[in-house]
Amino acid sequence: MENEVQQNIARVNRRQLFGSAASGVGAAALASLLGNGNLQAAGGSGLQGLADLPHHLAKAKRVVLFWQGGGPSHIDLFDPKPVLREMEGKDIPDSVRGSTRLSTMSSGYGKWPCVPAIKPFQKYGNSGLELSSMLPKIGSVADEITLVRSMNTEAVNHAPGVTFFLTGSQVPGRPSLGSWLSYGLGSETDELPTFVVMTSSDKAKTCGQLFFDYYWGSGFLPSRFQGVRFRNTGDLVPYLANAPGMSREGRRALLDDIAAMNQQHLADYGDPEIDTRISQYEMAFRMQTSVPDLIDFSKESASTIERYGPDALAKGTFANNCLVARRLLERGVRFVQLMHAGWDQHGNLHTQLEQQCLDTDAPAAALVQDLKDRGMLEDTLVIWGAEFGRTPFGQGDPLKPTGRDHFGRAFSWWMAGGGVKKGAVHGSTDDYGWNITENPVHVHDMQATIMHLCGIDHTRLTYRFQGRQFRLTDVHGEVVQGILA
Repeated sequence: MENEVQQNIARVNRRQLFGSAASGVGAAALASLLGNGNLQAAGGSGLQGLADLPHHLAKAKRVVLFWQGGGPSHIDLFDPKPVLREMEGKDIPDSVRGSTRLSTMSSGYGKWPCVPAIKPFQKYGNSGLELSSMLPKIGSVADEITLVRSMNTEAVNHAPGVTFFLTGSQVPGRPSLGSWLSYGLGSETDELPTFVVMTSSDKAKTCGQLFFDYYWGSGFLPSRFQGVRFRNTGDLVPYLANAPGMSREGRRALLDDIAAMNQQHLADYGDPEIDTRISQYEMAFRMQTSVPDLIDFSKESASTIERYGPDALAKGTFANNCLVARRLLERGVRFVQLMHAGWDQHGNLHTQLEQQCLDTDAPAAALVQDLKDRGMLEDTLVIWGAEFGRTPFGQGDPLKPTGRDHFGRAFSWWMAGGGVKKGAVHGSTDDYGWNITENPVHVHDMQATIMHLCGIDHTRLTYRFQGRQFRLTDVHGEVVQGILA
């Protein structure tokens, strides 16, 4: 008998040894290191978030982020600058440019020719908000939005810029905004993921930027908090359908058996990724019925479909994603991230920008109006933004510029619903749209403000990793009071 026991001990491998320790002395040490809240959040699989959240009354229960990848030009769309028209072709003065960091594509230029907006601006709504005439539909909801003209970032290239806003660092590896909210606040539905991502691109496919998984990744948080990407071709979510010959009842029985084994492993090892496995199997089973209903547009009125534009029923378009987003929000999804590429107008400003506006203007405005009509805008935060703006000077031939380069020193975003002011402008820039002259809003400030609107104190939602407490805003960020209603 003694020899048999010794043989069994010898068969325990290194992984099993340390895994088992997690449910004994190891678990106690782990709980001490992480803090009980983190360990509980990592192991729980219910709909609730952390026990101490929300920190204060939330104005927004859910968020939809229109991510306009590539850098929309604030000069052409949101921040009218008549001086650029007066100075067209002349260099932006050295006193204005200063030592601004630019991308390597234009930092060595000897000429900085002013390029005015390619289309006129006009006033919209009772608020008289000035926007480009290329955005008439967004203009139609101008009285619902706060236009922030003083965004700024250190990033000068796409991937670091996107990563900076979505994760709080220009270096990949940290949890995304949607993951932080999922971790802290939990879910309002067990039929669909808490955090959903959809992607689209301009019709001409002019933008070369990729949508990396870490833009919606969970970083060092348990992976069940990462975003679930809905595909724009083929099945919306792969592998939901039963295998040939497998009935729904058979799949349910199989999942029950697998869950029992995983629960035993979870009890033995305490690994939060085992809990992720359990919850994702269950979510996939429930999505077999929730996803077909989600994309069944037969009950949508003709006027609603028309509002989203001619591409509303074309899968994979920004318009279709906006329509699906509204249906996701109705069904309790916490965070919807719509990522649309095509705003990188280095050499096609005069040919592509207007088309990009045509593709995105109506759908974005339709979602805002749709939410308002359904009584949901008040507690849904809508955000339209990107990693940076574009240069007030032209790119290419200085005598006939065809584009604009990346520009992070000053650019514009807009927000609606969820506790922000209506028909308002926050911040301003100088006559050239180059330097911020009033109420600057840094990337970390915007992150702090979004979390505040969702009932979270950004300094208190933290997670211990590699010996320190991490948060979305790192050690920076202030809530922008001037944006709040």
